[in-house]
Amino acid sequence: MRKSPDFPILLQSFFTQRLIEQRKASPHTIASYRDTFRLLLRFAQKRLHKPPSQLVMEDLNAPFLGAFLHDLENQRANGARSRNLRLTAIRSFFRYAALESPQCSALIQRVLAIPNKRQPRSLVDFLTRPEIKALLAAPNAKTWLGRRDHALLLTAVQTGLRLSEITILRQSDITLGSGAHVRCQGKGRKERCTPLAKPTVRVLAAWIKEQGKDSSKILFPSARGGRLSSDSVQYLVTKYTAVAGKDCPSLLRKRVSPHVLRHTAAMELLQAGVDRALIALWLGHESVETTQIYLDADLALKEKVLAKTTPIKGKRGLYRASDELLGFLKSL
Repeated sequence: MRKSPDFPILLQSFFTQRLIEQRKASPHTIASYRDTFRLLLRFAQKRLHKPPSQLVMEDLNAPFLGAFLHDLENQRANGARSRNLRLTAIRSFFRYAALESPQCSALIQRVLAIPNKRQPRSLVDFLTRPEIKALLAAPNAKTWLGRRDHALLLTAVQTGLRLSEITILRQSDITLGSGAHVRCQGKGRKERCTPLAKPTVRVLAAWIKEQGKDSSKILFPSARGGRLSSDSVQYLVTKYTAVAGKDCPSLLRKRVSPHVLRHTAAMELLQAGVDRALIALWLGHESVETTQIYLDADLALKEKVLAKTTPIKGKRGLYRASDELLGFLKSL
């Protein structure tokens, strides 16, 4: 019988051979999986009283991993989404282990059978047209930072680029002539082009001219010329939301983030009558079904549907259970 590889060797080969060499996984994916196993190994050391280098596959059985996921939710206050992301990393490793260590197949199958946790799907937040105008007017156009931030916010609202996509843009990714567009690399290393509207083209042309044309330059740099961090972009969005809220109070009732600007771009397209498939293509969604969240959130669209229907007249009344057992079931 073929001997099972030691868990430490298997885990190292999973990262070096499977993720990095074979799948060419992105740095973001590798970092996410790395953090998952760091948490798991610390939990194992505490629970099993064994150093990570001495763990074997049998230690990581389904009940133990279930306890780990439970700990994430209850001790680390992770939500269902974070818990499911950790489980995705664990499943990926165990699918690799199934190929390298088939004699552990029974254990592996039980781990792979651990289900995702259902998570509530709340309606997406997005900005209305008056809120967009107020937010874009908030940066001080008399300062370098204000002009940079205005150009960044306008590009985010119009294109719907992800935060990770917009912060790595360089001047070479922007085409401002005929067929103006921005080229970016999104999730899964997939490249896509997004058209630029004329107002966005004018703002970006002025901004690039002020920067000094250089295709290698970061399009929206920090004050030191480097790439803006995610926290920096979140900070400036929060800051300008507070400023814009003085003239548009409805903004203060929303938690505006860079991703809300992406949702806003999608809702602008939907309300303009653009088909779901085209919106998915615009945003770089893997599936058209992902775009369903915008249909769910569009109350104006539903009101238009309601206006085309004939109201149903009904009589007012109270439900009365005809049986004790039915009454019991109704009370649950």
